[in-house]
Amino acid sequence: MRSLTISLLSGLILSTGLVDPVTTPAASDQPAVLQSGSTEDLLVPLYQAPKKLTPRARVGGGLRGTDGSDPVIVALVPDHVGFTFKKTPGLNWFLSKPTTYPLKFTLINNELVKPLHEGPIPTPDHAGVQSINLKNLGIVLEPDVTYRWYISAIRDPESPSKDIVAGGMIERCEFNTCLITMEVNLSCDLQSVKWNAAHGFWYDAISCLCDLIKTDPRDTSLRRTRAGLLKQVGLNGVAEWDLKSAPPEK
Repeated sequence: MRSLTISLLSGLILSTGLVDPVTTPAASDQPAVLQSGSTEDLLVPLYQAPKKLTPRARVGGGLRGTDGSDPVIVALVPDHVGFTFKKTPGLNWFLSKPTTYPLKFTLINNELVKPLHEGPIPTPDHAGVQSINLKNLGIVLEPDVTYRWYISAIRDPESPSKDIVAGGMIERCEFNTCLITMEVNLSCDLQSVKWNAAHGFWYDAISCLCDLIKTDPRDTSLRRTRAGLLKQVGLNGVAEWDLKSAPPEK
């Protein structure tokens, strides 16, 4: 993997004092090991992070000193570079409450200063887990290149430092490496979620799980599975919100 360089944009974002009130930082860069005291725990995918970690890759949402009226945005990512096998993967993020703020999506090749893509995205009309499909934006990720991505809620168009920003890092492995060396599962079902999480493909595991929940939002077992996966990377607040907001089963 190419060595990472810190982009100018990420430095600017971090300097604004962003915090994430619904994110509980992990005790270490390694994923948490779930207690195996119940059958339910055994159903949760165990995410195994890549051996070579780059910590502090996640940028949280929210600003110090807000009165709670602003939404919180959280990227559903680990605090290191997450892997995908897809050229046009889905990126998932969380919105704590509906908002009228315009939203912007930014994607940066970590070796370049100018964004690869920067533009508005539709503002969701509901809270919860959201997604961006790079295919719909005509964006293709190159293999073995590290990218940073951000969701920004624009509070004041004249003052970018007031933006509410969240994001993470992603890298696509070369197809043969994904398939042969890292043993990716190319399908999308609960078995592939568990397999890909265990083999370090965070983005493919969580994106597939989010798609399954969209198909059957009342399946609480899928919600518990997603919550368990999120907790392993320190996103405890989002996980608890997700469980409490699940529609009742039929």
